Amino acid sequence: MVQLYNLHPFGSQEVVPCKLEPERFCGGGRDALFVAAGCKVEAFAVAGQGLCQPRCAFSTLGRVLRLAYSEAGDYLVAIEEKNKATFLRAYVNWRSKRTENSRVCIRMVGHDVEAPFSETFRDQMSIVEMPLSEAPLCISCCPVKGDLLVGCTNKLVLFSLKYQIINGEFSILDFERSLIIHIDNITPVEISFCIGYVAVVSDLEVLILKLESDPKNGERVNRHPRKTNNPVKLSEDISNETLQLESDDFVICQKPMELLGEKSKQSGIAVTLESTGLADEKIKYFHVQHLLYRRFAPDISSCVLSDDIKLHSLQLLPIYQTGSLTSERKHSSQEKELLSLFCFFSLPHVGYLYMVVKSVELMSVYQYPEKSQQAVLTPQFLHVITSNNLQCYTVRCSAAAAREEDPYVDTTLKACPPVSMDVCALRIQLFIGLKAICHFKNHIILLTKADPETIPERRESPKRLLSRKGTSVNLKTPPVAEAGWNLYIVNTISPVQLYKEMVDYSNTYKTAKTQSCIHLLSEAHLLVRAALMDAGQLEPGEKAELLEAFKESCGHLGDCYSRLDTQYSHLALPYYKMSGLSMAEVLARVDWALEDGTQKYERGLIFYINHSLYENLDEELSEELAAKVVQMFYVAEPKQLPHILCSPSMKNIDPLTAISYLRKLDTSGFSSVLVTLTKAAMALKMRDLDMHRNEMKSHSEMKLVCGFILEPRLLIQQRKGQIVPTEFAVHLKETQPGLLVASVLGLQKNNKIGIEEADSFFKVLCGKDEDTIPQLLVDFWEAQLVACLPDVVLQELFFKLTSQYIWRLSKRQPPDTTPLRTSEDLINTCSHYGLISPWVNVLISSESLADKNYMEDLSKLQGTQVRSWVREHSTCRGATKPMRHNY
Repeated sequence: MVQLYNLHPFGSQEVVPCKLEPERFCGGGRDALFVAAGCKVEAFAVAGQGLCQPRCAFSTLGRVLRLAYSEAGDYLVAIEEKNKATFLRAYVNWRSKRTENSRVCIRMVGHDVEAPFSETFRDQMSIVEMPLSEAPLCISCCPVKGDLLVGCTNKLVLFSLKYQIINGEFSILDFERSLIIHIDNITPVEISFCIGYVAVVSDLEVLILKLESDPKNGERVNRHPRKTNNPVKLSEDISNETLQLESDDFVICQKPMELLGEKSKQSGIAVTLESTGLADEKIKYFHVQHLLYRRFAPDISSCVLSDDIKLHSLQLLPIYQTGSLTSERKHSSQEKELLSLFCFFSLPHVGYLYMVVKSVELMSVYQYPEKSQQAVLTPQFLHVITSNNLQCYTVRCSAAAAREEDPYVDTTLKACPPVSMDVCALRIQLFIGLKAICHFKNHIILLTKADPETIPERRESPKRLLSRKGTSVNLKTPPVAEAGWNLYIVNTISPVQLYKEMVDYSNTYKTAKTQSCIHLLSEAHLLVRAALMDAGQLEPGEKAELLEAFKESCGHLGDCYSRLDTQYSHLALPYYKMSGLSMAEVLARVDWALEDGTQKYERGLIFYINHSLYENLDEELSEELAAKVVQMFYVAEPKQLPHILCSPSMKNIDPLTAISYLRKLDTSGFSSVLVTLTKAAMALKMRDLDMHRNEMKSHSEMKLVCGFILEPRLLIQQRKGQIVPTEFAVHLKETQPGLLVASVLGLQKNNKIGIEEADSFFKVLCGKDEDTIPQLLVDFWEAQLVACLPDVVLQELFFKLTSQYIWRLSKRQPPDTTPLRTSEDLINTCSHYGLISPWVNVLISSESLADKNYMEDLSKLQGTQVRSWVREHSTCRGATKPMRHNY
């Protein structure tokens, strides 16, 4: 389905001042526009605002049948006809053509040029003649490397672009015929070539191939001349059957077919490579990979068969690697790395857009309201002309390329509108008598003619149209020039300007809360994204403006998904993240107005706020916004309310407000102990110790530990990457240290906190530096032994405890707080703890060791040392279980 919006992608227009009626024209590069008429080509320079000035003119050998320009190499190539013979010529160094009568140099492809002529070639336009054994039918230049592909009957010839060095300071552009691609049973009408990818169409067939340079698993290169009179058996059978059945009473129509990947080999079209280049050529193609074959059937619904239902406007569109959207890296033509490749072709009423890199996939189908004549594909738009309309459609190339470039698209971090989203027509602009179209940069070149042509360029009988054997190309000379023609340059407006218009347009759908608002804002987002990917087209300073528009579009999409209750509401989170908006800025965009006295909060907003508060963002909401968040979750997600209140971002919440909402909660459906602990935390903020004690007494210590495990942020929070104990944790340290240690131990056993994080927590809580070990941390280590943690950490625990006991004994340093466990407690509760030796009991009973702390540390040290010695020696003897000894 195609949606229609009445936007204005087309800006100013200007008439190209050409003297004769254009027969062929093309553009490209920075500013080049070429117009061929009769035996003459005029070159124009197109400025940024569409101002077109004549640059030079030169004569051709004959009437130009096909014309193509290559930015790589800056050359123009043409198929010319003279005396019913066709010629292939490339025009090199054409910018040096000062006047029409200036001398030119004509040379044959591949012929060496001697050094004495270097100065002549430097200042003259050169014409490179490329002889072929068969008449050239169509041409295509690789947009990256500048190689030239020429289509002939049943074969394609590849000319590699190279530079012939004349001396150390000067080289001239030249070509080398490096490869012949033999394609049986199909005659190319149009071809397109891009970095080894080849697309071919006949009247009703499409074939896409990839030339591989890796010499394995494919059809090998044939280095000898190849006879083409032995087509594959499948095609021969089809042709013989067609000959037998086709008569004046019957018309044979082959059924439509689409074959993807390796299955396209079953099309019956044999493809063979024949290498003709030099042995030291840098890139050689060894085999071919089939990507797509598609055959269409003519419309036979009417009694009279139309003879102009043929494919047209074949095009391969590359999109290159750009890095991140904020990357400052620039790509020259030599540095371009192909990211994704798209193939477009069209029937008179339907256009097809495929993605052909990594996987072959039909992305979009374009239904035209009128019969199309020609179309051009750009990274942002598809422009289609009918007899009286210039139509502009959106494309999905940037959405597909974004997923190829960034693996984090479609996660909680990033998002992009889907490739499957319906395309839309942005504009249908009236032009009388449209005949042809081409495109480069932000310029659309249109040829109009008031009087329609009566003789189409290619006309065949209906029966020849339906059979592959009858497919042919008839390149006739255009009719005699008639009055009423014009060649226009239509400039598309800047992406940012069109983006702003699309955003303004979307406001008409905003109050209705429809999918049309999301669709149009998604189109605006893809427009900006495509412009950022097409970095070579950006003017200085335009990238910063586009990046700002990109972030703004993400904010608009976040607003849409947050206020609409759809299955994609979760996308509010990644779009808000990409927008760079803070949580407070997002909340400021929410409409808090009541509807009929009741407030409804949609899933997208709830999902975003909930996820953001769980991320421990270093952002504190104001008291007013925090109160609104509490109200929102009480209405929409009451079970999440205790968790929300524990977020560091909710630090400024009024405790009375929080407690009032917590008391209203029905705790039958979830943990009541978590609500109790949250109320106790709020009571501490109010300095209401009586209320705090009453809340803590309402549950057993074991349940309280479970509550802390459910919400660790009651005790431990992170701010700017640092662990920060809460006010609750500080209070427990003074009043219930045993509960605090048990709770942190529970967090560790449930993987809510790591070993190093737990150690750091106790040091920060007790206000100690890295080199000082507080007694509460020693209590935690001893609790880890009692809890029988996995053996991997036992030796480390023994080492930590032993070091601390020795340090305190040697320094006569008592613990800073009362230990939670005695040595006797450890022996009775911990199987990892060794028994006390008799000599230690004698020693500690001495009057000289009356210090109780000293005796406890000595007993604990002896227990850990004995245990460490037993484990070490039992392991050395191959014992599977540590033994207990009484020394």
